[in-house]
Amino acid sequence: MGLFSNAARDEEGNELRRRRTDQIPFSIIASDMTVIGDLETEGVVRVEGRVRGTVRVGAQILVAQGAVIEGDLHTQEAVIAGQVSGAIHARERVELQSTAMVSGDILTPRISIIEGAKVTGEVKMDPAGSAETVGSSHNS
Repeated sequence: MGLFSNAARDEEGNELRRRRTDQIPFSIIASDMTVIGDLETEGVVRVEGRVRGTVRVGAQILVAQGAVIEGDLHTQEAVIAGQVSGAIHARERVELQSTAMVSGDILTPRISIIEGAKVTGEVKMDPAGSAETVGSSHNS
């Protein structure tokens, strides 16, 4: 039983590809690790431990069951199975798995909420608003 084994699908039922490729950096916050302060990367981050601070991830953030983030998330795509206390701003999509607990607003153009997930806050699905609000912190 894999944590992120359920394939995400679009409206037509086609499997969506994950952002993970060999060219994108992949970082893990291990289950015994606590990060205090802001976290920023252009790649993919899997959080299994605890983060206290703003998290800015360019591609995708995966929050494992049992993981805790205390702060806002800014990303392209978020897959949440753990706990987030803060706003989630995703440019493309948010997936809340059955064990997810979110205390904060969610702003994204697309969202998938699996039965059992808990959200305390507003869910706003505004493609134009999310793109403006979640702009990258780097100017290329």
